[in-house]
Amino acid sequence: MDMNSRFPAITDLRARARQRIPRFVWEYLDSATGTEATQRRNRAALDRILFTPSILHGEISSDLTTSLLGETHPLPVGIAPLGMSGLVWPDAERTLATAATRAGIPYGLSTVATQTPETIGPLTGGKGWFQLYPPRDTEIRRDMLRRARESGFSTLILTVDVPVASRRERQLRSGLTQPPRLTPRLLAQVALRPAWAMGTARLGMPHMRTLDDYSSDTGSKDSTAHVGYLLRTSPDWDYLDWLREHWQGNLVVKGVLNPADVPRLERSGVDAIWVSNHAGRQFDAAPASIEVLPAIRAATTLPLIMDSGIEGGLDILRAIAQGADFVMLGRAFHYALAALGQDGPAHLIDTLARDMAANLGQLGVARPTDLRGLAHLG
Repeated sequence: MDMNSRFPAITDLRARARQRIPRFVWEYLDSATGTEATQRRNRAALDRILFTPSILHGEISSDLTTSLLGETHPLPVGIAPLGMSGLVWPDAERTLATAATRAGIPYGLSTVATQTPETIGPLTGGKGWFQLYPPRDTEIRRDMLRRARESGFSTLILTVDVPVASRRERQLRSGLTQPPRLTPRLLAQVALRPAWAMGTARLGMPHMRTLDDYSSDTGSKDSTAHVGYLLRTSPDWDYLDWLREHWQGNLVVKGVLNPADVPRLERSGVDAIWVSNHAGRQFDAAPASIEVLPAIRAATTLPLIMDSGIEGGLDILRAIAQGADFVMLGRAFHYALAALGQDGPAHLIDTLARDMAANLGQLGVARPTDLRGLAHLG
């Protein structure tokens, strides 16, 4: 039985991933904050977006190619940055960056990833995205931008929806700290997951390597209040203006939910806006990303990127129908990686492409953007 038969959907990859990683890692990857109402709201809001299937439209040959920020991609999909990605699966950042480059889609590396820009940048063919969790110190800020630029990252993402650490109660209850410390309780979980354990033993326990040059603090902290918070600040509009002045590539602001913020973002010279509620991991009373997307689309002609709650190709089409130009997935690619190892990302990319093509065929259109104006709320 091939992978398309065994794992035809993200839900199958999620179930398999849960069987292959320790429980504390699962809680880190899968959890949201509070009662996880925002996470559920993302799903419910996506499910309310409906289309009326078309009949007697003849054969449809789908075209999923998409242009964004001066690049053409075969799919309107990229791999979103995820902090401590290498905790989810050994060498995750390297594997995901390589898979993204082979597929011709963007890969985003987090400031708090387990690999450095110098390691990952060359794997992206000069087209990687670097997600900046904003350093307070100006010299650290300058140095991070230099490292990202010299490593080949062409797009900078300023994350603005994490002004303080969220709680993520499931994650806290799991016993995970940063850097990870294997207590007897966690070691018992590791012993049940041999593939994860062997890979981690070979590479060493993951930590936030990009921050090694800026902090000597090695003390154990709650996993939601790690060493990165000692270095970073909550950015303001002046901070954004400073970045625009000092970063010569594409600049994306991630974590936008309010259309009232759009005019100021435009005046600051950003190149794209990323609509996101951080997949429910930061604030449990936020609106669903898909709910606010149409109003933000109406407020700007800038490219719009969206994430949060996406569980398949149909959800990607829903997002594009509501005004997104591009969709990024983070958790899903890590489910795929944990489920299938290095074969997982390519399998997920293929699954998403098949799903989008099948649904476009049902609707009688060739391109995802042809769906704009065809969706309605159920």
